[in-house]
Amino acid sequence: MPIYKSAQSILRFKNSINKEFATTLNKRVNEHFKLSGKGRNANSMMFVKTAFMFCLLFIPYSFVYSAANVWVMLGCYFITGLGVAGIGLSVMHDANHGSYSKNPMVNKIIGYSLNVIGGNATNWKIQHNVFHHSYTNIDTHDEDIRPRFILRFTPHAELRSFHKYQHIYAWLLYGLMSFSWIVFKDFAQLIGYQKSGILAKHVSVPKAWAWLVISKLCYYAYIIVLPIIFTPFSFLEIFAGFFIMHYIAGLILGSVFQPAHVMEVNEYPIAEDDLIADNWMAHQLKTTCNFAGNNRIFSWFVGGLNYQIEHHLYPNICHIHYAKLAPIVEQTAKEFGIPYHNYGSFRKALINHKKMLFALGRPKLEVA
Repeated sequence: MPIYKSAQSILRFKNSINKEFATTLNKRVNEHFKLSGKGRNANSMMFVKTAFMFCLLFIPYSFVYSAANVWVMLGCYFITGLGVAGIGLSVMHDANHGSYSKNPMVNKIIGYSLNVIGGNATNWKIQHNVFHHSYTNIDTHDEDIRPRFILRFTPHAELRSFHKYQHIYAWLLYGLMSFSWIVFKDFAQLIGYQKSGILAKHVSVPKAWAWLVISKLCYYAYIIVLPIIFTPFSFLEIFAGFFIMHYIAGLILGSVFQPAHVMEVNEYPIAEDDLIADNWMAHQLKTTCNFAGNNRIFSWFVGGLNYQIEHHLYPNICHIHYAKLAPIVEQTAKEFGIPYHNYGSFRKALINHKKMLFALGRPKLEVA
């Protein structure tokens, strides 16, 4: 279950360690933008990508209403799943990190594109920005490595007998990620955040619930109810399309995000007296992996999140700049003896992620 109660404590990092590395890297990144004359936010190509991802969602959705048969309709929903993943990876992600635009209102509006595809921007900001980015791979705080008991993503989590098969069934469950979030997790999560008190620290509680309920009703109305009313397809047929859409999106999202942190080379630090004995920036490199940096098409679609190291170090910089920052980060890490985990291809990353799932399903696992 989500760890709302324990996550109330605020961990500290011993930033005096590897301080020179952090100072040098920040200086070099600042110099890069100064010399290039480029801003840190979105550019015209990012605007084109944003339009493309929304078209990838709504154009096939519009064809649902004129689909000749149920198979064409299901095919349309399949393609909308790519649009959902694309918006999640390449559009709302930057906006909710505040890196899409210099204007906070623009980021806020575009960030609500998550609500347009069925999610909830308020929950996402708390889970992702606060817990995951602040406390990456720390068992008691990072919710991304603490799913429900059926999966074990950290060696510090309880080992159950069926985890020895998780390297097989995890891929099936990744497909359910988006669907479960849309249907019930957003509600359970908001309840948990309200009880823990963290919700009130970020937004008005009544406002948060109003946005959740209204946006969910609007989403279900346009994605399920309207097609049932204005097409000849039955509820079960439309629901099948809806499920396929989110299964495709979930499979893509899970396959991109999990190999970034659940790998054999990653560390899973434990806080002592609410202190992590390392610099925060060095911690991000030790708990994060890159992959498929040379695959431009893949990088374009996944919003540069295959450059996960650069994203964790500089989440306030738009992802379109990560490819240029990667050599700077890698070289600086090498100079200071800090690991820079990078898998050459997406295939290699998936294979090694599967190996880690296999290892986490066994009693003995040596971790840093």
